[in-house]
Amino acid sequence: MEADTPILVAKHLYKSFPLTRKQKEQRGVNTDRLVAVNDLTLSLKEGSIYGLLGPNGAGKTTTLRMIATLLSPEKGEILYKGEHLKEDAYRRKIGFLTSELKLDDFFTPSYTFDYFSALYGVDQEEAKQRKQHIFARFGVDRFADVQIKNLSTGMKQKVSLAISIAHSPEIIVYDEPTNGLDIMASRDVENFLRDLKKEGKAIVLSTHIFSLVEKLCDEVGIILEGSMRLEGKMSEICAEKSLEQVFFDLVEGEAL
Repeated sequence: MEADTPILVAKHLYKSFPLTRKQKEQRGVNTDRLVAVNDLTLSLKEGSIYGLLGPNGAGKTTTLRMIATLLSPEKGEILYKGEHLKEDAYRRKIGFLTSELKLDDFFTPSYTFDYFSALYGVDQEEAKQRKQHIFARFGVDRFADVQIKNLSTGMKQKVSLAISIAHSPEIIVYDEPTNGLDIMASRDVENFLRDLKKEGKAIVLSTHIFSLVEKLCDEVGIILEGSMRLEGKMSEICAEKSLEQVFFDLVEGEAL
């Protein structure tokens, strides 16, 4: 593929969810369904990081889950290298990490990595080499045989990051990867994302940390109420204002 050709394109995605009677009362609406994502389009390029921003409930996580094939869009399509997704094959090309991911407390990082490597069909010898490299990169090697319940929050997140790339995915989707981490662990994640970019990975990053997006992302998209309201190159969007100011100007402008 040419350098500027997207590896993945999501076109006109639409997703809604049913509302219970209680949910309708809480929201003060009469509609039976909540529209989470509405006519949303974005694309990911190799060797670049796309920052996806929006307030809570804007549709970010639903969008990421559709890209990762954990949810199916009701309308729209997702193309991988210009072709419609063949989900089983595509899932071997994608790594997905969310703050909601819970590791089994009674397993060790080593066992968990081996389990996910096998799940993705990675050759045993290749999995062994990848585990040694990735665990050393994150300092997980010293805790490889410690039960996950006995690890710190930061180390658990590093194990999750290691597992997310056990199969060397081409596309990586991270939803709040630094959530709950201290300064040092957050810096490790930041450097890790830079390394993945250098390796040519296509990354979509959802976070509430504006400075992280400004430092790492090549492009940014801002979602409000399920729709893309602003999208473009970071250098153009933040030419005159900080990303934080651009974001709040947009959110507050729509609230008027």
